[in-house]
Amino acid sequence: MSHRSERRGIHVDQSELLCTKGCGFYGNAAWRGLCSKCWREEYQQTRHKQIQEDHALAERLQREEEAAYANNHQGAPQPQPAIAPFSKFEERKTKEKSRKVNTVTKFFTPSAKTPPKKDSVPGEALSTPSPSVSRKPLETDRTTQEFIDFLKTLKPGREIFKQCRAFTESMAYKRDLGADELSECVQDFYQNLSDRLNTHFKGSSERVESVMDEVERYMMTRLYEEVFCPETTDDEKKDLAVQKRIRALHWVTIEMLCVPVDEEIPEVSDNVVKAITDVIEMDSKRVPRDKLTCITRCSKHIFNAINTTKKEAASADDFLPTLIYIVLKANPPRLQSNIQYITRFCNPSRLMSGEDGYYFTNLCCAVAFIEKLDGQSLNLSAEEFELYMSGQASPQRPQAAPSPPGSAAFSQMNERLDLLTGLGVRQERVMEGARRLESDLIDWRDGVEHKVQDVLERFPLEMHPPASPTASSAIDADNMENDHLPPPLQPQLFAG
Repeated sequence: MSHRSERRGIHVDQSELLCTKGCGFYGNAAWRGLCSKCWREEYQQTRHKQIQEDHALAERLQREEEAAYANNHQGAPQPQPAIAPFSKFEERKTKEKSRKVNTVTKFFTPSAKTPPKKDSVPGEALSTPSPSVSRKPLETDRTTQEFIDFLKTLKPGREIFKQCRAFTESMAYKRDLGADELSECVQDFYQNLSDRLNTHFKGSSERVESVMDEVERYMMTRLYEEVFCPETTDDEKKDLAVQKRIRALHWVTIEMLCVPVDEEIPEVSDNVVKAITDVIEMDSKRVPRDKLTCITRCSKHIFNAINTTKKEAASADDFLPTLIYIVLKANPPRLQSNIQYITRFCNPSRLMSGEDGYYFTNLCCAVAFIEKLDGQSLNLSAEEFELYMSGQASPQRPQAAPSPPGSAAFSQMNERLDLLTGLGVRQERVMEGARRLESDLIDWRDGVEHKVQDVLERFPLEMHPPASPTASSAIDADNMENDHLPPPLQPQLFAG
């Protein structure tokens, strides 16, 4: 089988990683192949269209109800159409949208209600968090203090902190919303703040990114418990399904995936272990950017392993199969929940471009490939694939090629394998001797019990009654000579 045919099952063209609308940004499977910008535009259009359809349906039902009522009450005065509630609903939606925009406009303007004191130090208002913040866990308190220290260097830092804190506290009253609605609220806040920061910093993208990173860290550390794997989603169900799927694929070998990695090389093996550790560590992070950092570190370790094995630069066709192999070996906890969490609440600019977005898109492709993995992808027949999945058979591991002469590493490996084989034989001998000893001890115990029983039967134990007390006093009763003994000597006193 040729090398190209082996790769056919898992090859993904790089154009497939981009947004399907052709905007040039990276797409995401959770957004139907769109980037975050195009997805939000399409989501808002779909939502607006749904609202219009609901409004039209409500008006039609209202007219039908009025017509039915008029037919049943010909003589009664006709009621006026009660469309006011729907117009009020549209009015509330308009006010809500304008409120989202107007709240951000206050970031860079001093508040008239709270004028600064003459003797106050810039950033002094940031030094005391609200009581609600102080009741958060230690990690949240530390993140809040770091955010305050960062904002002290910015002129609009006080207003940014006040609005971020107000927004996060307001999210506590939106727990009943769906995950998409929560994501829309956070992304709207990100977008409005980013636009204002771009105006303030006059297009300095690096400074805007640094502020947005700190804003994301502060907000998502506080909101993590409420928005990670919410009860309104089926993220937990998807997590269990992916974990079960990966466990069922434990038999997939590195050769089946055509992974260009030689784990016999110590440096390569070390990079593989580090990649597995990083992708597992992703679940312990609370901030989407930190989770992305774990994915990026994992991907870089993968590239290092490929480069060391091939002794040349790795390609995208090498990276994706190796990433799939790492995910299969690691079986990261809550994989789908973490992917959805990053998708919903990460700063969108990081997912749309850059190495973080590229590696995250590849991880999403790897998970999708694992979910749809079949025999054709692994160059196996359908019968072989089903046998391996059911556990009725396991693939034969290829025999290791003989080591070239003079190779110290292979020689040492063979010596250790021979040593392990000898130790296995010796252990089997020891176990056999232990089993024989146990059998001999059982036979010896049975023999001793049998002999003791024979002795007791041949010489039964006779029990005699105890002697009476008078027998000891008459022990000399038959000695008649005692009667002729002289009397005992008596002491005498002499006067001197």
